[in-house]
Amino acid sequence: MAAEPRDRPPPEVRCQGLAKTYGDAGGALMALSTTDLVFEAGRTTALVGPSGCGKSTLLRLIAGLESPTTGSVEIGGESPLAVRKRAGLAMAFQDASLLPWRTVRGNVALALQLGRMPSDGEAVDRLISLVGLDGFEDSRPSQLSGGMRQRAAIARCLVTEPGLLLLDEPFGAVDELTRLRLNQDLPRLWEKRGTTTILVTHSITEAVLLSDRVLVFSARPGRVVADIPVALPRPRSRDSLEHPRFRMITDQVSAALMEGWQADAAQ
Repeated sequence: MAAEPRDRPPPEVRCQGLAKTYGDAGGALMALSTTDLVFEAGRTTALVGPSGCGKSTLLRLIAGLESPTTGSVEIGGESPLAVRKRAGLAMAFQDASLLPWRTVRGNVALALQLGRMPSDGEAVDRLISLVGLDGFEDSRPSQLSGGMRQRAAIARCLVTEPGLLLLDEPFGAVDELTRLRLNQDLPRLWEKRGTTTILVTHSITEAVLLSDRVLVFSARPGRVVADIPVALPRPRSRDSLEHPRFRMITDQVSAALMEGWQADAAQ
């Protein structure tokens, strides 16, 4: 597996006729309705919707961790498997999934090893510091809180500088103050490189603060009921939350969520 070139341009992600059903005809559960989507290269897209609506399923299909029932995914014209083999994408799950016998530093550095990239202790320590784990570099996961383990997982995800970054509720296990700090500091890392980023979140505020576009999903089987651009200047900070346009966009997202829920409830 060759390492991902650091100067490689970020990819466009194209989903065509994509759908996912679990089970068989006797007990089939459609998690994601037929979906056609294009995620622009170098842009951040947030996915919001009710629990169980297929947001995480879509992320796993894009990552190649699950196979679609119908349709296809292309990442810069390649299959998800091909991109994963060259460490061209990284994904942070809701579960940190750290190796218990490795330290924080060892878990973050593991991503470089698996991607067959040169070791870079400076980059590892810089990211550990950025996610607020100074002083815990040599701690093992059992010595950390759930939020601290999740921050270590985020650092591990970012250290390879992937062209495609997939984030599944990455800040859900951290306290509110740390979440605000990460929402402000971490996007600068992927924005600087122009990383194509897809974020699943239940927080409307977080979706608007971090993204260039918000896709609102209906209840299961998930389908896109609104595609809302976020035309706000960058870099964004806590002050952005007070911008009148920020409030207008969050209201749009809230209204779309409610309309999608009401439409499904009426069926």
